[in-house]
Amino acid sequence: MAPQKARPDTSMTVPVNGITLAFDAVGPPGGPPVMLIHGHPFNRRMWEPQARALAAAGYRAITPDLRGYGDSEVVPGTTMLSDFAADTAAILDHLDLGRAVIVGLSMGGQIAMEFLRQYPRRVNALILADTSPVPDDEAGRAFRRTLADRLIAEGMDGYATDVIDKMIRPEHVTGMPEVAELVLDMMRTTAPQGAAAALRGRAVRPDYRQTLATAGVPTMIVVGVDDPYTPVAEATMMHQLVGGSELVVIDGAGHLPNLERPAQFNDALLRFLGTL
Repeated sequence: MAPQKARPDTSMTVPVNGITLAFDAVGPPGGPPVMLIHGHPFNRRMWEPQARALAAAGYRAITPDLRGYGDSEVVPGTTMLSDFAADTAAILDHLDLGRAVIVGLSMGGQIAMEFLRQYPRRVNALILADTSPVPDDEAGRAFRRTLADRLIAEGMDGYATDVIDKMIRPEHVTGMPEVAELVLDMMRTTAPQGAAAALRGRAVRPDYRQTLATAGVPTMIVVGVDDPYTPVAEATMMHQLVGGSELVVIDGAGHLPNLERPAQFNDALLRFLGTL
């Protein structure tokens, strides 16, 4: 991948699969494409440090708002991970891109795995951060459905307050106020209907362990050392599943190492891309 000169950010909307999605595409149009898929309940702003670094290095960074999130259209009901994957493919089609490096964090990582399952020939490489290929058990499915109902009934504020010290390390809530403010704002401004629809879809997601075991593409697994949702042991299991993969543990980070330790995350990202 030969980096090229970056150009200013470009924000777009595109009709895909019966809805309108918003996304940013930054960096030179001819640069190697990198698709970054955000987690729940966030939006494309969570990737701003990575998009800037990628564009500066000459890559084409594409950061969509998933359906139901950010500036994209809100779709109530149930949104399957396969729906998100199809939207991702449609954005690549819109940009006339056959293949890309696919990056996903948390739910975004599960979408990346679903994208790999559906469109293996469109994946140049895979970067999975703070995520898990393991499906929910019955207790997990019940938890997600109950949380979906709570978000519809109560909105996002209480949930955001409850989980901020799990999304980022507790000391970062006060010690990194700009990061905490961004994370809280993304959560609080997410449409409850969109978040609930994604939760219902994730509750019935498939097992991606076999998908990873047969991935056949360069893969990097990244995890914050103190991630309470998908701990290092989970990332190690994924690393062992994917032959030839790389495991990167980010010190001083929780579930969102790309925001808590952006320099370290970006260094790992760019170094890995430079090997392709």
